[in-house]
Amino acid sequence: MVNVGAFVGQIFVIVLLVVVAIFVIVVLFRSIRIIPQAYTGVVERLGRYQRTLSPGLSLLIPFVDRLRPLVDMREQVVSFPPQPVITEDNLVVSIDTVVYFQVTDARAATYEIANYLSAVEQLATTTLRNVVGGLNLEEALTSRDNINGQLRVVLDEATGKWGLRVSRVELKAIDPPHSIQDSMEKQMRAERERRATILTAEGSKQSQILEAEGRRQAAILGAEGDKLAAILRAEGEAAAIQNVFSAIHAGRPDDKLLAYQYLQTLPKISAGASNKLWIIPSEFTEAMKGLGGAFAARADATGTASVPADSERAPTTPPAPHTPPVAPS
Repeated sequence: MVNVGAFVGQIFVIVLLVVVAIFVIVVLFRSIRIIPQAYTGVVERLGRYQRTLSPGLSLLIPFVDRLRPLVDMREQVVSFPPQPVITEDNLVVSIDTVVYFQVTDARAATYEIANYLSAVEQLATTTLRNVVGGLNLEEALTSRDNINGQLRVVLDEATGKWGLRVSRVELKAIDPPHSIQDSMEKQMRAERERRATILTAEGSKQSQILEAEGRRQAAILGAEGDKLAAILRAEGEAAAIQNVFSAIHAGRPDDKLLAYQYLQTLPKISAGASNKLWIIPSEFTEAMKGLGGAFAARADATGTASVPADSERAPTTPPAPHTPPVAPS
């Protein structure tokens, strides 16, 4: 019996030591807490808020202190499902929103609101309906920045007491009804066709203006060229006449040479197929008299010429009248 009692006592001692060891391990496990970076822990002592644990190693009182679930202090991005919103012109559009927020106070996020994610979603939905409800469809589609700014201001102001900071609110998509989308596409197509027609007309107008300007410039340049050519031609003719005049004066021609040149020039006056009449100038008789006098003087000088008979002697003609006679060519 002694041996059996000693054996039972040893077993009891061993069990007691194991229980004590397990208790110590449990106490140590519940006393030591390691908070990871970017997280924060809220400690309650006997059911009341006691302190907020920062990242690192922390010690708690076992069975007295309780650590609530850790709070993520990083900026979070939450995409809410599409929400139907009625615009000012009574059109239902589906809007997707994305909210960027960050927990700044773990105590307020834990005790001031039961579920801050659900609260942010509901607040974003109601605020979105209030803002978009005062805009028509076209304004809602073209005023995203304005809507984002109003949503961010309202959400940041409302969530400040919850220990949250809303940094950005974005409208991911605004989907009007399919019938409205078809009408908008037709309107956009018509607008693009109108712009294309206007641009084509503007191009044709500019082309015609440029062509007219080109013709005008060509006409101006042609006229200036003709002007310069006429001036140069006149200057050349003047220079030629001056040279001839100088050569004639340098040669000192007498009346006989001038009369002879005058007679040679007369046939050129009637040249041309269209000339039907030949007007004899009044100076023709004077030239004939000068030429006849020249031959007579030359005959008298040489002594070989005989005196012409009365029938062959040129009749003495009176001075030609102002209006010359006309003879057929």
